[in-house]
Amino acid sequence: GGGGGGGGGADAEPAARTVLLQAFTLTFLAEWGDRSQIATIALGAAEEPVGVTLGAIIGHSLCTGLAVVGGKMLASRISERMVLGIGGGPFFPF
Repeated sequence: GGGGGGGGGADAEPAARTVLLQAFTLTFLAEWGDRSQIATIALGAAEEPVGVTLGAIIGHSLCTGLAVVGGKMLASRISERMVLGIGGGPFFPF
């Protein structure tokens, strides 16, 4: 703590790495084997792989970016507990 601007940067780097790792792991595991991945496999088999890869990266990046921005906006209006309840509610019977 204290002492000016140098200390905050040292703590921020591991925190940023932790968030990056958490986001990567969550996204990777959630997307593994889902319908969009299966569709991308089929498209890659039928079309040019580099174009499919670039298109998938751009599409997923835009979708994820909108989710992050929307989540940030939503978090300023409702509690995280309510978001979890709304998101998890449909899965409760399973």
